[in-house]
Amino acid sequence: MSIQSLIQSGTKLWLDSVHPVEIQKNVARGATGATSNPIIISGIIEHGNYDEQIARLIGKGMDDNAIAWEMTDELVADAQEAFLPAWEKSQGNDGYVSFELDPLLEDIEVNYPLDYRKRKYIELGQHYALEQDNRMIKVPATDGGIAALEELAAAGVTINVTLCFTMRQYLASRDAIWRGAQRRKNGLKDFKSVYSIFVSRVDAYTDKHITQLSDDAQGVVGVLNAKEVWAENQKFWKDKNLRLEQEIVFASTGKKLSWQAEDYYVENLAGSDIQTVPPETIEAVEHLGKTYGRAIAQLPEEKIVREIHEKVDDNALEAFLMEEGLAKFTHPFKKLLGTIAAKRQELATANR
Repeated sequence: MSIQSLIQSGTKLWLDSVHPVEIQKNVARGATGATSNPIIISGIIEHGNYDEQIARLIGKGMDDNAIAWEMTDELVADAQEAFLPAWEKSQGNDGYVSFELDPLLEDIEVNYPLDYRKRKYIELGQHYALEQDNRMIKVPATDGGIAALEELAAAGVTINVTLCFTMRQYLASRDAIWRGAQRRKNGLKDFKSVYSIFVSRVDAYTDKHITQLSDDAQGVVGVLNAKEVWAENQKFWKDKNLRLEQEIVFASTGKKLSWQAEDYYVENLAGSDIQTVPPETIEAVEHLGKTYGRAIAQLPEEKIVREIHEKVDDNALEAFLMEEGLAKFTHPFKKLLGTIAAKRQELATANR
């Protein structure tokens, strides 16, 4: 009943997974969307349930990279089918599954030029969005990703801006998407965008690197940051008279600090927009048996807000978390490629 209470508070629950078993379980609970990333895809493939498909793709002569994207496309498409009723019922306002573009474009070991990254995000975004009603394309709020947003929006791509930590990133992304949206050939009737604000990673950062924060402020920074971005987003879109909502996705909602309750972020951000929640956190929330109310518009007391703004350097926070985040983007995809290579070897040995 906790999950139903959360949804009734005004939150759309999206699953931070595209595992078929988790989707089936959480659709029944009221989840209306999902998101994917290389960690999730790699975990699904490692369990061996897709060996037959991988063997088929190997038989076609596809390399590991091509197989990784074919499998990602297939798993996301399967998830889209599960959430299509929610998309249809909401007339395009919900029921989406997010597809992450190539994280190796941001590999710091390669350091691709800005123009190249921009061009590839536009090319890949349009490719993977083609004829996909309820698929969102995840584009990171890097300089290359942000540079591509206007053209992607103009081309009619439904975008989920990801890896977003600060108001600066949100504003740059939102403004680029809105410029592009106003150039769409088919108008704004089906225009939808979301902005994934990462929450718990902010508190993990301040806990280690901004130790001068008081006990009352520590662990509150991520929630305050997310709520301030949410309020700005509400204000900006209020007078645009759009059919569909342009929403904040509260991402990274699993607990990070030892003192936090399992539903710390879920509870504090309840009441509006979208939360992407890991399966283990959903299980914890469901078993808590709590009733959730609208908390999204409630800010901490003024002295805590003031302290956080005085002591937290957003530029330093963004720089650190983006470097960390990009590593968390690229390393899992390399792991996914390794997983497929291992499967290739395993299948080859089995067939001897």
